Amino acid sequence: MQKILIVEDEEAIANLIKINLEAEGYQCVCAFDGKTGADLIEEGTFDLILLDIMLPEINGYELLEYVRPMGTPVIFLTAKGSVDDRIKGLKLGADDYIVKPFQIGELIARVEAVLRRYGKAKQKLAFADVEIDVISRTVTKANVPVELTVKEFDLLVELIQNKNVALYRERIYEKVWGEAFMGDTRTLDSHIQRLRKKLGWENYIRTVFRVGYRLEDAT
Repeated sequence: MQKILIVEDEEAIANLIKINLEAEGYQCVCAFDGKTGADLIEEGTFDLILLDIMLPEINGYELLEYVRPMGTPVIFLTAKGSVDDRIKGLKLGADDYIVKPFQIGELIARVEAVLRRYGKAKQKLAFADVEIDVISRTVTKANVPVELTVKEFDLLVELIQNKNVALYRERIYEKVWGEAFMGDTRTLDSHIQRLRKKLGWENYIRTVFRVGYRLEDAT
């Protein structure tokens, strides 16, 4: 289980992030000021740090400089959204930069993307009653095996790793098929239809008008 440190002085935001990440299967620890964050980093090992910039005692920039030699990935979460602030954060070594307010779905997708980049991605994924073993490339629905083609499997992983995020057709196609999107949506659309049918996910994989698709909890 990946362990994530959340350093955020607004306790309501920190706890909201913690609840949602723990629902995704992560182990989370919160610190509400920079000094406590530094103490926790010194005492333990984390797979990822979510770091506010405007913190009491030790600010996020200073804490990032302390963390950087350890090689732990860091995502800035901050209200400082100017281009100069983003450039400064990324130049200092942050792996991503998310401006408040943000959607929880986007945050989770960014967390998973950074962990994948560092080879720390989850080996097993789950959504609704479907479980995926990424290593063995097997899928079960309510513990019953589901046979998917290579592209159907890759498409399913892409949707789950970005759940609750609207994905453009061109992005999905280029990620799953590994080639430039030329405007023909038939291949992707047919794979989406087959995936919906095989998994019974007509109410989970939503079509987003003029955009593409989004995997979301059925209501």
